[in-house]
Amino acid sequence: MAPEVPPRSSGVPGLPAAESARTDPNRQVRGIERRELTEFVSVEYEKGKSIRDIASTIGRSYGFVHRLLAESGTELRTRGGARKGPRK
Repeated sequence: MAPEVPPRSSGVPGLPAAESARTDPNRQVRGIERRELTEFVSVEYEKGKSIRDIASTIGRSYGFVHRLLAESGTELRTRGGARKGPRK
């Protein structure tokens, strides 16, 4: 009988299947793994994380994360931060 192998962890909380996506940014992500990654990205973005923060967390590009959010139908926030004073 073969020993039981625990699932690989990526260091990304709540997303064990993302390890291979994190280690090789050129590898295509498909199927269940892509759906899990899309769900993780969407949840993090809805919590207030920026696309750049999410991209660095999972080791992928800004464009890849942006594409996942667009595919999931997530409403993207506008660019920029708080203004420093009244508008002139």
